[in-house]
Formats: sequence, structure tokens, C-alpha cells
Amino acid sequence: MVRKGLGVLVAALCMAVAMSSPASAGGKELSHKSAAAKLKAAGISWTSSGGCSNRNKPNCTSFSGIKSGTVSGIVTFKKSSHCKITVTGGTETGHASGTYSHWNGYKVDIAITSCVSGYIKRNFSSIGGNKWRSSSGNVYYNEGNHWDITYY
Repeated sequence: MVRKGLGVLVAALCMAVAMSSPASAGGKELSHKSAAAKLKAAGISWTSSGGCSNRNKPNCTSFSGIKSGTVSGIVTFKKSSHCKITVTGGTETGHASGTYSHWNGYKVDIAITSCVSGYIKRNFSSIGGNKWRSSSGNVYYNEGNHWDITYY
């Protein structure tokens, strides 16, 4: 009886670890077209210094491979803040690497506005180094010329 209970416990723990791993966090990966349509429907615009969406060019703004949770996160942020949101960076090459990176679909950059900055500073907790954390654990980092947001 103890052995069977232990087996169930181990299986439950393995499932919990698998569900919280970076591979499954953030939801499914979206195509550029699908993500762009969701952003547009929410009233979120984007800009690209190169006027392109090629993921392999650093001067483009691409959403190829962005996590559905990242798109949902920025849509929720827009609805909560009532600010105009302009995405300036997505999954294109040229950003720092890492598990929770732009390339892996967990980050988005948005333009700095007084509305966006004010909302973040009033509603989230400062964690030092120009970073704020929302109650859901997402991190908003003011990098000087844009907000870098990580959706976990």
C-alpha cells in the first residue's frame, strides 16, 4: 500500500515539474501572422526599424515563435493600463540569449511612454536595477529606450 502511494506521489511530482518547466511554460508558439493578428485585434501596434518581420534580421520586429502567454500578457497589460502600447521588439535575433529570452518567445519590448512607465511604477513592486515585478511574477525592465518585459 505504501509503495503504491509513493508511486502516485512520484508521478504527481514528475507531472508538476514537467508542467512548470520552461518548455511548457508560456503556452504554444505562434506564427508571426497569428500573433500579429491577436495584437492588432487588441489595439496594440508595433514598429520595426528595418520595416520588416524577418526573425533572422536584428533590425526587424518578428513574432515568429512567440509564446501565446507572452501575447496574452501584453494584451492583458494594455487592457489593465489603458495605455497605448507599441511593440518594438519580439523574437528576432540580436537580443540576449537564455531560457526566458526573446528568441524563445518569452519577451517583448515596448516603447516607453509616461502612461506605461507610470502604470508599472504604481502597480508593480520595484526589485532594483530599473526592474519591477508584477504580482504574477512577470518582470518589467526599463532599459533606457524601451521596456523589456519577460512573461513567465
